[in-house]
Amino acid sequence: MCNSNLLVIQKLLSTNAYLGHRIPTSDFQGYLYGFRNEMAIIDLEKTLICLRRACNFIGSIIGAKGHLLLVNTNPEYNRIIQRMAKRTNQSYINHKWIGGFLTNWKHMRRVQKHFQDFSAHPNLKDAFTSSPFDYFPRFRKMQKCFEGIVTHNIPDCSVIMNANQNSMAILEANQLQIPIVALVDSNIPNRLHKLITYPVPVNDDSIKFVYLFRNLITKTVILSKRSQRPKVQVKRL
Repeated sequence: MCNSNLLVIQKLLSTNAYLGHRIPTSDFQGYLYGFRNEMAIIDLEKTLICLRRACNFIGSIIGAKGHLLLVNTNPEYNRIIQRMAKRTNQSYINHKWIGGFLTNWKHMRRVQKHFQDFSAHPNLKDAFTSSPFDYFPRFRKMQKCFEGIVTHNIPDCSVIMNANQNSMAILEANQLQIPIVALVDSNIPNRLHKLITYPVPVNDDSIKFVYLFRNLITKTVILSKRSQRPKVQVKRL
């Protein structure tokens, strides 16, 4: 193994990315190094290979002027994902997935425009002493869902931070043949693992790894934008 690989492996070790669960699922067995104290240990060499494949694919999407949707439902990661999305000008969702968000994309975009028009209506400023969303909880919920969406087109790739908690997002992306990059822990259900195009085996509870992943994706997107070519049809896998 070359020195650069060793340095990356050492970095991954420092994030506790190798820590799995007591009972890994059968589809995850190929990513395991072994067991220690009855806990699954993830093979970080395989994590590194999967990371590179995922970054290369994301680079190809951005290079073709495609767009990413970052999906996260872990409150601890909200600021990390939000900053990454804003720096790279990609879309993100930091809240509970709304069923039909992708499969009913056109309708959801119309709903988003409706709420944007509502919030911007000049009469509202005179009608309410505080934010109108304080009087309409449903509008506030929808605002949270749409605040991170910056494109009118359906995303070309979904990047999912916690696959176990986002089965609906995975199912909808798969139904539309949208490629999926996802962090997968050792307890990922087999039915979900089979639907993920580029799984990255890792301890997805490690906030240190999420920071590392954010830096890798951000760097990949920024570098790929510099060498963008005219947009072509992104082939669905």
